[in-house]
Amino acid sequence: MTLANTNDNFVSKNEIRAQFSLAMSAMYREEVPAYGELMELVADINVSVLERDESLRSQLSQSNGLDRITEERHGAIRVGTEKELFTLRRLFAVMGMEPVSYYDLAIAGIPVHSTAFRPVAEGDLNINPFRVFTSLLRLELIEDADLRAAAQEVLDNREIFTTAALNLIERAEKQGGLSNEDATQFVTEALETFRWHSKANIDQELYGKLHDEHRLIADIVSFHGPHINHLTPRTLDIDGVQVAMPERGINPKAVIEGPPQRDCPILLRQTSFKALEEKVLFKGENGNWDEGSHTARFGEIEQRGIALTPKGRALYDTLLDDTRARVRSGEGAYEDLLVESFKAFPDSYTELRAEGLAFFRYSLSDKGEEIARSVGISGSLDGLLEAGLLRMDPIIYEDFLPVSAAGIFQSNLGPNLGETGADVVYSNPSQQSFEQALGAKVWDELALYADLERASLNACLARLSEKALKDDVAVAA
Repeated sequence: MTLANTNDNFVSKNEIRAQFSLAMSAMYREEVPAYGELMELVADINVSVLERDESLRSQLSQSNGLDRITEERHGAIRVGTEKELFTLRRLFAVMGMEPVSYYDLAIAGIPVHSTAFRPVAEGDLNINPFRVFTSLLRLELIEDADLRAAAQEVLDNREIFTTAALNLIERAEKQGGLSNEDATQFVTEALETFRWHSKANIDQELYGKLHDEHRLIADIVSFHGPHINHLTPRTLDIDGVQVAMPERGINPKAVIEGPPQRDCPILLRQTSFKALEEKVLFKGENGNWDEGSHTARFGEIEQRGIALTPKGRALYDTLLDDTRARVRSGEGAYEDLLVESFKAFPDSYTELRAEGLAFFRYSLSDKGEEIARSVGISGSLDGLLEAGLLRMDPIIYEDFLPVSAAGIFQSNLGPNLGETGADVVYSNPSQQSFEQALGAKVWDELALYADLERASLNACLARLSEKALKDDVAVAA
């Protein structure tokens, strides 16, 4: 593997991230063979969608998002201690990935809280949008003191990073980057943190107790490191993928998480196939190993739509809550009620913008470019759009939905925990304690989208008025 230097000293963070994403995808393909079949299916469907939907192709091309679709991935890992989370933040920073948003999954009965490491600048996302949804176990939520202490002891006695990886992280921080040789070694060493290990750290008895408390706790505590538990490609037609998976020998979950199918996709929709049951060797007596099994890793696919404003998110949450309440009261099937509820959510980009429900990227149309070059003009956003001088394209949602993330975990790790919602068995979200463990504040995703929209509009307005302002200055002189 050869990494190209961006200057005389260091390889760019974007390049390191791109190479790491490729290396992780190759590793996961070896560990989970169905992932390779899934990648081929998603690629076929994406090609088909772009061939028949010229409007979507134009949107993606305008926002420089067309080239990134094929390589786009997000992964998910779970760590056990604050120290592990703190070091992961430093590791991801070497690749230009920063923590965005706080997710409390305890409200869905999962004793973790999370963030998503990803690039935050639009240009960096367009080069490689690799994301890793990272969860921290909340041992304090386990009521059994003896079990909590046993789990803590196991976690305190493991090291999930290689010595070389730790040294390279420190070197990158001190130097401000990594050389070609160091960057290549960093990718290799960092990958070891996410590799699957079939030998557990514990015996079968402790595993059983942790598993009975929660399957996710057993997955986090029992092994040498936070193996990647799914790697998710992006599709342009998740309904098509859902239908086609069985034809490829892949058994999908029954319900697609997130909003219903729409003309204008919003936020995030996800589906998945069931987790692997993998052979595991547990510690036995006299240095022997006892054979068992563990179920954790699964396949996931996502379709991303437009990012919603705070007003849009509030409407989305209300409609989703109403749907779940109606399902619990026995009014009908979840998918049917979801479609009915979301009829209240506008389904055209014009309406979404007019009602302030979604974020858009603005650019000059061909007519606008001509005006900007010739005479220049000023005006309101509505007026410029109506005159055809501006075009608007959806800003794609780059983040995650707490309920969808929880739903994916539940449906793949335990029975009867689907879209109807799980009983709340944990509570007490704590963003402050999470950020303290992280060693940094998390970015506000809504502020990032608002800044992107504002910057795109301001750039357009400056371009449109640039000629007029220059002429005014010339006359005054």
